[in-house]
This record gives sequence, structure tokens and C-alpha cells, in this order.
Amino acid sequence: MSNAAPADIDDGIASASPADPLGPGSMLYELSHQVRWGLVATRAIVLEAAHPQIGAALITNSTFVAHPWRRLRNTVLSAQRMVNPDERVRQREAARLNRLHARITGTDAEGRPFNAADPEARAWVVATLFESTVTMCRLSGESLDSPALDRLYSEFLAYLALTDPDGGKLPPTLREFWPYYDFMIEERLENTEAVHIILDRLFAQVPAPPLLRDSPAAWAAGRALAGPVATAITVASLPERLRARLGLPELPGTRALTHTAYLSTRLATRLLPEAWTRLDTVMTMLDPAYASPSGGDALGGLRRGAAKAGALLRLLTPAPMEPAADESRLRSASRFFAEVLDQTGNGYLDWPDLAAMAREIATRLDLDTPDEDRLFAAFADWWRELQKELDTDGDGRITGQEYAAATAAMTSSALIRVAEVLFDVTDADGDQTIDAREYRALFHTAFNHTAFNHTASNHDTGGGDGDERLTRAEFVRRFLNFMAGRGHSDAYDGLFAQS
Repeated sequence: MSNAAPADIDDGIASASPADPLGPGSMLYELSHQVRWGLVATRAIVLEAAHPQIGAALITNSTFVAHPWRRLRNTVLSAQRMVNPDERVRQREAARLNRLHARITGTDAEGRPFNAADPEARAWVVATLFESTVTMCRLSGESLDSPALDRLYSEFLAYLALTDPDGGKLPPTLREFWPYYDFMIEERLENTEAVHIILDRLFAQVPAPPLLRDSPAAWAAGRALAGPVATAITVASLPERLRARLGLPELPGTRALTHTAYLSTRLATRLLPEAWTRLDTVMTMLDPAYASPSGGDALGGLRRGAAKAGALLRLLTPAPMEPAADESRLRSASRFFAEVLDQTGNGYLDWPDLAAMAREIATRLDLDTPDEDRLFAAFADWWRELQKELDTDGDGRITGQEYAAATAAMTSSALIRVAEVLFDVTDADGDQTIDAREYRALFHTAFNHTAFNHTASNHDTGGGDGDERLTRAEFVRRFLNFMAGRGHSDAYDGLFAQS
């Protein structure tokens, strides 16, 4: 018998239309909390990346390649806010998304301007999620009748209306949607660089999730097998016309493989305990820094097993030779640059990297407009200072060598202002100290989950443990040490460096 029948589309979700098109009882609410929603999101991001404006924004501003797990966590966070039972939570998240997208602007490689807040691009994102949901149902053998399809489409229209009250660029009815979708596939989508980065690099190079970071050999072996399969399934699920335009051949046997993958996710949703097939559970698995309320002992056992496997692998792997002091410092600076500063993964430090840091903090703390504006302004001042002091060749970006050469003497006044803004938005009660509760809130890892429980170690300068209270000066000092690469912090790694 199914333990999750109420969560299956053809087993009752679409039987009654709730008054609230996005709250509990809606099809979209149920789907966005299921683990198989990952198939929809993965396929949709390829379709989104083929849109010239979205593709350009992904290439120049997104952190999805360098930090895919963090991007997944934030996407889940945002989607669950947008279908939250509390209308105020939805409106606040919609306003945050609008502010975020309005800041993502620029020009693509051909000199064409792009803006992530463009109404057509924003509508296309919602369109790809809707069409990918319908495709997921079809490939997994589920049947959506006309009333169910109409209802699902109306829910996605309500989703879009949260961020664009005028209704964006999506047609008002499902009958009109399919000609619009065909037009976009035939006339608007392009063979963008972002599409090939997603298909060629994301699955092949995705770093280990936090749970498996102590088992790099096991992860690498599993990724070598699963990566090509995931790519083949994603490609095979795309519209045939788009595959032809993108030069993506369908390999023999992938159609059957794709049906099997989609059908398996449906069966898992129906047959496994509901707690095991929820996105909350998966997010808990990917990031052990917080515990899912529905995870139970099974998650703890899996984590313990992964930890034991990691310890065994470390015992079997010869320890590397200790590098000389200078070499160790340079290697540390290089690693810090790659893991913390280069948020977009393009090998350089530029404004999109610092903007990504500001977005991450704003997302974690759910800042309101004035505080978010202050934070972005402080990061923008830091970027201008970095350009002036470190961009020696004037190309508008900073290399790892340029940054490392200056870290020993870095006393940036602009970076101090970043730290002070961060202190102000973290100091919720305004008592000019940050207690353990406020400090943990800064490293909050997911919506409606317990906050990050930081544990100190000998090398950690993050602070915030137990009953410790940080003054403004101490908080600023620790933040500067971390951002200059002079001190390590597990907590700040979790905020900026974790993939």
C-alpha cells in the first residue's frame, strides 16, 4: 500500500480545487515539497538557459556551477516560501525576488543587454516549470485530465502573478499556452553557452554534497557513473525540436532509460514512507548542518554510515607530504580564492562574485529592503576599492595572484563597512552585541529548519559558541581575518564556501 498516496497527482491532489491556488491542498504546493521535483527543476533550468537573456544572466552572475548544492537549497527555500500558507510570507519573498532580479543586468557576449527582471524572461521561467511538470507526469505514466491541467496552469499563473501583478507575458488560458510554448522553442531559444555548461560540466563536475565531503573517492566514483546517465536523461526529456537546434543527439536506449527514471521517482513517492520522499528530507541529507523534522533515525544512520566510510577511505589513502611554509601559504590563498571569493567559478573575482555574497546573506537573514540596500551598497564600495587597489591591469577583474599578494596587509575600510552592516543586520535586538542565537541566525541553512549549530574547533575563528557574545569590534576583526584569507572559520565557510 502507498504511504504517500495523498501526495500523488493522479491519486487525489487534483480532485478538489482549493480556494487558495498556492497554499496547502494545491497541486503546486504538494509537488514543490516532493523530492521528484528535482527532475522538473533540472529539466527546466536547461530550457531557461536556452533563453538568451536568462542564459547570459546565468553565465555572468549565477553561482549554480560553482555552488550547485547551495543554489539548490536556496531554490527550495524560495519555492516553499512562494507557496507558504501565510500570504505575507509569499509577498515578502516575491518582493525579495524582484529586488534580486532587478540587480542582475549586463550585456552578453554579443553586446545585447540583459535584465533578469525582464517580463518575458520571468514568464519563460514559470512556463518551463509548468511544461516540465506536465512532462514529468507524462513520462512517469501519470494521467492529467483537462480539468487537472487547467487547474495546474492556473496555479502557475498565480505563482507568476506574485512577482508580476500584471500577469507577465504568459497567455491567460492553457489553450493559448501551447502555441506560445511552440513559438518560444522555435523562435526565441538559442544554442547558448549556458546550456552546454549545464549539460557538460554541472553533472560531470558537481562537488560532493556536505554529507559526502569526507568521502571524495566514493563521490568521484559515483559521479563518474551517474553524471553521464543524468545528462542523457535530461537531454532525452527535452523537446525533439530543441534537441536538434542545440545539436544534442538522443543516444540509443536513453528514451527507455528516461521513462524508467521518471517512473521510478513516481513509484518511490507512492511506495516509500512520505518522510523519505520529501524535499526537506533530501535537503537534510545534503547538508547535515541542520536536522529535518521529518528525517528520523534513518537519516542519522545514513550519516553515521557515510562518516565511517569516509574514515576508512582516509585510512587507506596515503597522507600527502607536508608542503613548505611558503608553498602552504600560497596553496591556502589559492584555495580560499577558489572556494570563497570566486562565487561564479570563472577563475576571477569581479562584481558578480561580491553580489552573490550579498545575495546569500540577504537570503539567509531575509532582509527587508533598507537593510538589503545597505548591504549591497557596502559590497559595491568594497568592489570599487578592490578595483582601485588590486586590478593592476585594468581589465575589470582580479586574479587569485593579485588578491593573494595583498592579503597580508589588507585593512580595507570598505570591507570594514561590509562587516559593520553585517553586524547591524545580525544584531536583531540592537544591544550592540551578537549573542549565540543571533549568530546562528546568520548561518541559518533552510526555511523552517533549525539554525546552524556551530561547533568550534582549534582552527575556527568564527565565534558564536555557547554563551559567547561578540562586540562590534570583535565581530569585525573576525570577519576581516576570514575575508582576507588569514583565518579559517567553519561557520563562514558554510555561508560563502560550501558548494
